[in-house]
Parts: sequence; structure tokens; C-alpha cells
Amino acid sequence: MIETLFARAQRCIPGGVNSPVRAFHGVGGDPVFFKSAQGAYITDQDDRSYIDYVGSWGPMIVGHAHPRIIEAVTDSLQHGLSFGAPTLLEVQLAERICQLMPAIEQIRLVNSGTEATMSAIRLARGFTRRNKIIKFVGCYHGHSDSLLVQAGSGALTLGVPSSAGVPDSIVQHTLVAEFNRLETVKALFEKYGDDIAGIIVEPVAGNMNCIPPLPGFLSGLRTLCDQYGSLLILDEVMTGFRVALGGAQARYHVKPDITTLGKIIGGGMPVGAFGGRADIMRCVAPLGSVYQAGTLSGNPVAMSAGLASLALITEADFYEKLETTARRLVNGLQERAQAYNIPLLTTVVGGMFGFFFTEAKQIETYDDVIKCDVTRFKKFFHGMLAEGVYFAPSAYEAGFISAVHGVDEITRTLDAAEKVFRVCLSADPSRI
Repeated sequence: MIETLFARAQRCIPGGVNSPVRAFHGVGGDPVFFKSAQGAYITDQDDRSYIDYVGSWGPMIVGHAHPRIIEAVTDSLQHGLSFGAPTLLEVQLAERICQLMPAIEQIRLVNSGTEATMSAIRLARGFTRRNKIIKFVGCYHGHSDSLLVQAGSGALTLGVPSSAGVPDSIVQHTLVAEFNRLETVKALFEKYGDDIAGIIVEPVAGNMNCIPPLPGFLSGLRTLCDQYGSLLILDEVMTGFRVALGGAQARYHVKPDITTLGKIIGGGMPVGAFGGRADIMRCVAPLGSVYQAGTLSGNPVAMSAGLASLALITEADFYEKLETTARRLVNGLQERAQAYNIPLLTTVVGGMFGFFFTEAKQIETYDDVIKCDVTRFKKFFHGMLAEGVYFAPSAYEAGFISAVHGVDEITRTLDAAEKVFRVCLSADPSRI
């Protein structure tokens, strides 16, 4: 059925998918179409169940279809789907986020991570009256024009569009530095400092697999922004409430000027947000001249899901247990790979994890990532999929653990990995 469904989808949807990574171009083969999910498992259209380590790319931190979230959404549905007007629920969610993230004094709720980062960039420019923004190669901040940029011939090269339809004039003010290489950021400030509105960064890079910041990197960005009067924007669309209760900013003790959020604050519903210092946020319309609007912003059904999700993750020892489970998974993968002479490096930050087929001792930058063995990853991905384990269909995406991934799920995953390592990837033919 899935093959037929994909052919059907390609007739009416570009590439047969509504977001490119879903097309399986990074791993080959046809995408899996899913119809339901429960707990740590997701079920495809052919009724095959998989242990899920994608979790809708992060928000399913308490597992799919958690009863308390379903109950909150069901109750909200009874009162209407959308009002396009203020509600108590959006005030409650805003208050809760501000309480959990002290750097956010005021917050504006939107509908997606892309909308949040796009608005944050506009706000930084409007507040500082400057033009240029620094981003990092390998970090993804949604598909707004000014952020679809890759590095050119070096860190000091002005941005070059990485998508057709983005004029050079749109990205001429986007500068690109190397993640975890503070010296490349300093060089940009030395050359363009008077016109740099801010830096936007994923505090844990999750769109080139999972790369933690090196000690001093984030604090170094904070220092440079203070020195030059620029704003630090932490894109916590992925890391917010995923790597720690207060997000990556709490885990790494760095205070941003603006934070962008998504994923978990909607409990799986389409939600995003940007917030920060009150003096900065007062520049947003209707108080200020930085315009942002959205009919569905603060949607009551999404707010209900977000409030229920945040209530669940604030329970005692939630993140300690989450990270323990993630480490049990990646340590087990590493041990089994080593038994078959397969070089594998792993990372964990809270409920995020990554694994890289490489002999390198540490992965720090995008250049390190692209040197990894993608061919081996593709074989591993399809081998695990055949064994009923669903990892992200790309070597450049982080993985996600939920609170309901238990001993049984981890054991089954590691047993499947051992089989795949032995049969498909072993570097020692005598072990097959």
C-alpha cells in the first residue's frame, strides 16, 4: 500500500511530501507513510509498528498521544477551534514560559519555528537599527529568505542564497561563521561590527546531527554581542524544554536577548514563539514599529496541548531520567559497533542524541560532519527500519528520546542494531 500511496502523493504534492527531508533523498528508497502513534511507537499505513526516535522532530518528549495532552485537546475542541482573538489559554502559556525561562520577560506566540526566527531577526534589526545578522554554517533556522544561506569561500564571505528564488540582495546582510569556532565570529565583528544587529545560533546544533557547543563558545558569543551592542538570539525551537527544563540557555548558563521556541510548547501542535527582554519586545506592534501578525497565533487548541506538555515535563527528575535513557541508547550503540570494528561516535544533550560513523574522536563543526561515512549511515538506517526501528532519515538530523522509551524499547533497539552491524556493516567479514 505504501508504494502506491507514494506514487499517488507525487501526482499532487511536489516530491510526494510536504517537507523535503521526508522524501528519503538522504537515505534512498521511498518514505514511510504513518497513520497513528502511541507512546514510543509509530505505526505505518500497512500496520507495521516501529520504535520511534524522531518524535515528530522533537515535540513528543512525553511520548505520542499522551493521555493528559489528548484530554486537554479534546476538552478545548468542545469550545471551538479558532477565534482569531485573545484567550485565557494564551496568557497562561505565555506566563508559564516566562516563569520557566527568566530571560524571556515578554513573549509573542506564533505558528511555527520559521515564523518565530523570521520575526526575531526582524525584531533585532528594528531594535538596533542595524542590518547584518550572523548565522552559522550547518545551523538551520527555518526557510525564511534571509536565513537560507550557506558559507561561500570562507567565514568572511557574504551570504550566498542556498535556495532558488532568494535574491542576492535579500541575503547580502547575512554573514556566515563556523559553529564552535569563536574566532570566525570575532573576525566578522572586526569587519562589520557597527552594522551587526545580532547573532542567531542553535545552542546545540540539531540540523547537522547533534553537536553540543564547546566550552566557552556560547558565553563568547554573549561577550561579543555585549562588546558591539548587538543582540544574541538563541534559536531554541529544537532545544527549548528538550535539553533541560529552562532550555539550553539554562543548561549552559547563557542569557540571550531574544529566544525562539517551538516544538514542545505546542505539545505536538503547530506552535512557535519569540520572546526576550521587555524593552526589546516593546518594539513589536502594536506597541512598536516592528510588525508581526497572525490569525491563528495563540490558537486555543494548540495552547491547551502546550500547557499540558509543560505540566508533564516539570515533574520531578524528568530530565535526569530522559538523559539517562538517551545515554543508555547511544552507549549501547557504540559498544555494539565497536564489537564489529565499526567506528561510531555518539553525542547526548538531554533528550537529544546523535551518532556519526567516523573515526574522529570529536565532532565540532559542519566540516567534521560532512566527512562522516554517509553510505554506512544509509545502510544502518534501512537495516534498522527493516527491524522495526525508526531513526531520522538523514545523517544530518538529531535523534530524540521520549520519557516513555523504557528498558524494553532500548533493549529491542540495541538487539536490532547488533544484527544490523553484524549482517550489513561489519568491517570484519569473518564476523558475518
